[in-house]
Amino acid sequence: MSDAPERRATWLHDPAPGRACTIIGEVAQAHDGSLGAAHAFIDAIARAGADAVKFQTHIAAAESTPSEPWRTRFSAQDETRLAYWRRMEFTPEQWAGLRAHADERGLLFLSSPFSLRAFELLRRIGVAGWKIASGELPHDELVDACAATGQPMILSSGMSTWSELDAAVARARRGGSPLAVLQCASRYPCPPEHVGIEVVDQIRERYGTAVGLSDHSATIFPAIAAATRGVEIVEVHVTLSREMFGPDQAASVTTAELGELVRGVRFVETMRAHPVDKAVLAAEILPLRAIFQRSVVAARDLPAGTVLTRADVALKKPGTGIPASALAGVLGRRLTRAVGRDELVAPADLDDGGEGR
Repeated sequence: MSDAPERRATWLHDPAPGRACTIIGEVAQAHDGSLGAAHAFIDAIARAGADAVKFQTHIAAAESTPSEPWRTRFSAQDETRLAYWRRMEFTPEQWAGLRAHADERGLLFLSSPFSLRAFELLRRIGVAGWKIASGELPHDELVDACAATGQPMILSSGMSTWSELDAAVARARRGGSPLAVLQCASRYPCPPEHVGIEVVDQIRERYGTAVGLSDHSATIFPAIAAATRGVEIVEVHVTLSREMFGPDQAASVTTAELGELVRGVRFVETMRAHPVDKAVLAAEILPLRAIFQRSVVAARDLPAGTVLTRADVALKKPGTGIPASALAGVLGRRLTRAVGRDELVAPADLDDGGEGR
């Protein structure tokens, strides 16, 4: 029996603008070539409540050469970037096992292909949709191949100019695939001044597509901010611990933080789905006003006939008597009866004006 939680329908289930936000836990290379670690990530991301797990599928011989430079030289184990990509490879059978595990845990399975061979491998084992990394947007053959499947496509924009993104969107649309475009800043970790949260609105206006945020800030804040703008997708890199080895740990949230991110996004979605009528809300909380607001009370024992001054009265709870806002209309009025200390002054206790006013 699977212990997978029930998942809500998200954009990847039913692709159209306005769908519930798909929250993607991006493993990328955080597994460091360990199949066991890759499976552990699936379990952790499922426990956090995310909708999808995403990997990257690298086939070294199909995408790299010995001259490929390091973005950051982080590995003492791998002499070249090509060697690193080789170490990150899984066999088709292992990828199929990861896909099956994600299914068992109720997660949508995604992996970015970084070559046509990787695309073919993923097409055979099955993915929920296609995520095209920003560096692959100019790879026309890859974009065309993904679009031709008719499955949902997600384009990341981190390394793209507007003109390059325009071209990729146009190309993806030729296949008729449902399309989402993500704002992304290719900085690791990404400081707040470079997140570009406002760009999601610009993307939606420019393309009329579903939109989202691919975030590398290593915090939950940009994702929650994006949810307030009604994005359909949020993607964050995930790590089991920031003490793990690898190039992405500093730009990742922990799986515990992912759980908080999920709760935050769902909280925001619930808020947005329930707009409040202030007038109705005020009526609903009327009983609380009597508890928390103040009334005019006697500041000391006052005999009948006292012409009230500010020193004669105080403003205290509960708010069931003459409200504090009506104080000015009480001052100068004459008491028609004796009122004890801390007793609420009632309208009937006051004369109707005249002498003493």
